[in-house]
Amino acid sequence: MGSTELADVLASARELLARRGNDFGRSSWKDQESALEELDHVIEKVGRGHIPKMTLDVLFAPTGPIQEVSISSGWGQEFLAVAEKYDSAIARARPWWKFW
Repeated sequence: MGSTELADVLASARELLARRGNDFGRSSWKDQESALEELDHVIEKVGRGHIPKMTLDVLFAPTGPIQEVSISSGWGQEFLAVAEKYDSAIARARPWWKFW
């Protein structure tokens, strides 16, 4: 259940990053293409049952690259909703992480 839910959250984040006119200047990504390539790679890993938690935590962190794009592109509130779903999905995907 957890990895499917997580894949859905990542797909939502990808949709936001794929919007026309996004500003990637404040993010760690060079441009939209590099952002989408990274998300596609992570989505593929999650689809195979691998959950790169550290990578995901960085992507969804406050002042992480997705939030930087969201703020500079005018969809900050939408990102916060997706980030909340990420927090829930990652907790369900591997609840034992909180103990390591």
